[in-house]
Amino acid sequence: MNPLTIHSWPRAILHVDADAFFASCEQAIHPEFKGKPVITGKERGIVAAASYEARNRGVKRGMRLFDAKKVCPDAVILPSDYESYSLFSLRMFEILRRFSPDVEEYSIDEAFVDLTGLRRSFHGPYEMIAKQMQEAIEMELGITVSVGVSLSKVLAKAGSKHRKPHGLTIIPGRDIHLYIAELPVEKVWGIGSNTAAFLGKFGIITALQFARKDEQFIKKHLSKPYQEIWHELNGRSVYAVTTESKCSYQSISKTKTFTPPSCDKTFIFAQLSKNLENACIKARRYRLAAARLVLFLRTQEFRDTGVEIKLSSPSAYPSDLFGFLKEGFKQIYRSPDLYRQTGVVLAGLVHEDGIQQTLFDNPARIEKMARIYGAVDQLSEKFGKYTVHHAASLPTKLQAQHEGERGDVPHRATELFRGENKRQRLGLPVLNIKI
Repeated sequence: MNPLTIHSWPRAILHVDADAFFASCEQAIHPEFKGKPVITGKERGIVAAASYEARNRGVKRGMRLFDAKKVCPDAVILPSDYESYSLFSLRMFEILRRFSPDVEEYSIDEAFVDLTGLRRSFHGPYEMIAKQMQEAIEMELGITVSVGVSLSKVLAKAGSKHRKPHGLTIIPGRDIHLYIAELPVEKVWGIGSNTAAFLGKFGIITALQFARKDEQFIKKHLSKPYQEIWHELNGRSVYAVTTESKCSYQSISKTKTFTPPSCDKTFIFAQLSKNLENACIKARRYRLAAARLVLFLRTQEFRDTGVEIKLSSPSAYPSDLFGFLKEGFKQIYRSPDLYRQTGVVLAGLVHEDGIQQTLFDNPARIEKMARIYGAVDQLSEKFGKYTVHHAASLPTKLQAQHEGERGDVPHRATELFRGENKRQRLGLPVLNIKI
């Protein structure tokens, strides 16, 4: 029997992918932008997101705004409003959970939903349930999403990409071959360019060719992750829909872009210090500590220089890491250069319970630091982020992150709800804002 010949729905997995999410949120907030080419990322000088109207004119993500204006002179260029986008995201996930409790928040604008067994509850096929989800999101949030439904997560994701924007693609077992026959293998979720090049040496160019290879070949030439993808492409669900929130990370990175670019050593180090504080805040939230510290600087010409430092012991306390940060900064900073971005990565993360103390560690100091930063985190939660911060990052408070023509502030920073201030926001869902 052909492995792709499946006549039933042993599982039904849905993938939702919002269309041009950031730009669509802006169009929903500002109905006057509907149908116009919208670009976000004004504060960074590059395209963070582009509406389909802008994409159809040749605008691409990562393009410099200077070049974007050349191909689309009438584009509406806006600063990114990540707080509003997060509210849209939360609301979208809430809508999905009305239909099924099994929702995996894959990213800010993507989700997997397990629909298996819900046809009886909704008195209709899976296609009808998917359509109702799609319509509810559009009606209540004013944005569109593309949806794919199939027997596995890999196939569902292929379905949501099949017909964008605002597409709905159902891939039952008996029709899998029709949808993956022309799908390039490098477009399959989980297969990168190097693996695609390797498969190409065996004449495997499309997803269908990959799926039709026998299991002996797959086990001989490919590692476990690609064996699992092969099963998924054949309609056998391997990847479960994970409903738990992410609670662990391999690394945590924080970057900041600022304008105008600067060669001020104190200001640039302050930006780097702020990156470190942000990364450590997130690490402490998940009770993680870093064994390695990576820092980098990006020049106005988009040249990156960086350094990786092995720490003497894992930590998520900035005061433990500032010495390493200073040494790394001295290695990569060049005074004549203009810099536009700084970044910090906490790598080699381990859970704080798994940290092995050495004979040279001071238990009293470790306990003291835990109490200090515990108090800092409590104050931040109560009064807003950066209520207490290190003096090294103070220069970032004395100058706006973006000045000049990029200094526009996003919608949520200027139009506060009652009870909010510049530091604290209410986690309110965005309700029925379509006009």
